[in-house]
Amino acid sequence: MKDIQNHKDHRNIDINQVGVKGIRYPITVLDKDMGEQQTVARINMYVNLPRYYKGTHMSRFVEILNEHSRRISLQNFSEILEEMKERLNAESAHMEVTFPYFVNKAAPVTGTEGLMEYECTFKGSLNKGSDLMVMIRVPISTLCPCSKEISDFGAHNQRGEVRLEVRFKKFVWIEDLITLIEGSASSDVYSVLKREDEKEVTERAYRNPMFVEDIVREIALKLNNDHNIPWFAVGVENFESIHNHNAYAYIEKDKKI
Repeated sequence: MKDIQNHKDHRNIDINQVGVKGIRYPITVLDKDMGEQQTVARINMYVNLPRYYKGTHMSRFVEILNEHSRRISLQNFSEILEEMKERLNAESAHMEVTFPYFVNKAAPVTGTEGLMEYECTFKGSLNKGSDLMVMIRVPISTLCPCSKEISDFGAHNQRGEVRLEVRFKKFVWIEDLITLIEGSASSDVYSVLKREDEKEVTERAYRNPMFVEDIVREIALKLNNDHNIPWFAVGVENFESIHNHNAYAYIEKDKKI
């Protein structure tokens, strides 16, 4: 049968990325406490396409996933990218794997346990060199320092979200990134809280008021001191409870510069 994808294209235009997007696929990720965790990912896979090819072979992306079955992790990310380049005759390959990650989290006073969900993404690119990145979204709670200062009674608080991306020299645990982020907020967020826990969480936030500027700087300060992290980007967004807008702060740093 004719292979239309390998036909010549005469428009003389390279394509940076071409491939498949939004594949739902079961994967296994390392769990610091349980060893492994089964989850379902949304996967994007791309390669470059030189100007002289009409198209790429889309089915080969899915074939590569099937060959690796559930064994998709940070450890074999580069191996999959190499296979994409080889099988699709490409000079560069890129893959993004986004998945829900669950942590069994105990309430601060009663110890009542409940599963917290965090959205994680592994991103990898292979061109002349390799690039691997982890991104995580973590919900947090904040209390406004200005509101506390000027109010006779209480202060307004709200949920927020931290989005952290890191490059690393050695393996990095998802749980360690979560702990770093949650320890930089007014308080962290829980899935199950009894009355005693609610009291503790509320008072903890009141004792620890923070702007988005405070949180993003606290996280940056900790990452600056982590020699395993050569680059990071962190954004903090507050879903404001008394304003018709959100508050946002962002820091990106390449520690090699």
